[in-house]
Amino acid sequence: MASIKDVAAEAGVSVATVSRVLNSHPSVSPAARARVIAAIESLGYRPNAVARSLRTDQTRTLGLVISDVLNPYFTALARSVEEAARALGYSVIIGNADERPELQDHHVRTLLDRRIDGLLVSPADGGTPLLLDTARAGTPMVFVDRWIPGMDVPVVRADGREAIRDLVAHLHGVGHRRLAIIAGPAATTTGSERVEAFREALAAYGIPLPDSYIGQGDFQADSGRRATERFLTLPEPPHVIFAADNLMALGALDAIRARGLRVPDDIALAAFDDIPWFVHTDPPITAIAQPTGDLGRAAVQALVDRIEGRDPRSVTLPARLVVRRSCGESPTDQRSTT
Repeated sequence: MASIKDVAAEAGVSVATVSRVLNSHPSVSPAARARVIAAIESLGYRPNAVARSLRTDQTRTLGLVISDVLNPYFTALARSVEEAARALGYSVIIGNADERPELQDHHVRTLLDRRIDGLLVSPADGGTPLLLDTARAGTPMVFVDRWIPGMDVPVVRADGREAIRDLVAHLHGVGHRRLAIIAGPAATTTGSERVEAFREALAAYGIPLPDSYIGQGDFQADSGRRATERFLTLPEPPHVIFAADNLMALGALDAIRARGLRVPDDIALAAFDDIPWFVHTDPPITAIAQPTGDLGRAAVQALVDRIEGRDPRSVTLPARLVVRRSCGESPTDQRSTT
């Protein structure tokens, strides 16, 4: 393996000049820089990232702690984060919290021990002491998708309230009046926000949301299945089940089919967090889509701004309703709202 001395000898410059080129120092002449780059490419030289991090106090590495890597939404988010970070010259180490605060803290500690330059987190709950201490210590941090109210940390997220209003208006237009929701954990901002937005949207049409029509879930498929099973035993089952994330929607679909019922003939189903294979279910599922790629790019940019001494800003992007056929729509009703 070629060394920095080999590069210097090949380019006819000093080791210090090669080092300045590697660190983008402006004092190197264009001719010398071109010779060094040519020598690096010719010899296949790769700088020692560990040694460089000790000199510059940077590892060019970001940490990403996501709530559930098996959730297709977070998988897509992680991919967009990795692509955006790579474009800016950063690598990403991913930790999967599996919706467990203690596992989230384990990944945060591990990432800090590895001297990451900054941290992206989708909190699994309302905030552990470790996250609070990490932010207070000055570690560059950005919340993505979920956030912890009261913490001075930039937040990059989608606002689903307008899309939920669009969904309720759509369901009301189709003729549904008894609407239930499978909610996410109340300790998460997305869990509480989606229930409140759903309740407000129903109230605009004079439709109540009784406690019996609120199923408590945990953003996992099993909880969607259990909540749906309870809905289906009610004296007046709902006309529509709105699952507040895609995995709970799939659990709901399993429970509906296990009873020999059909969507939407017997009961309608809608979901928050659209995923590519919702178009392949029978029928295709009406869902609220978040701009995953834009969220990942904005989160990385906000974190890099903070790392590099610029003032990052919080970013809120709109979600949108994608109408398909799981709520009794005709084929001509399929559309997307922005």
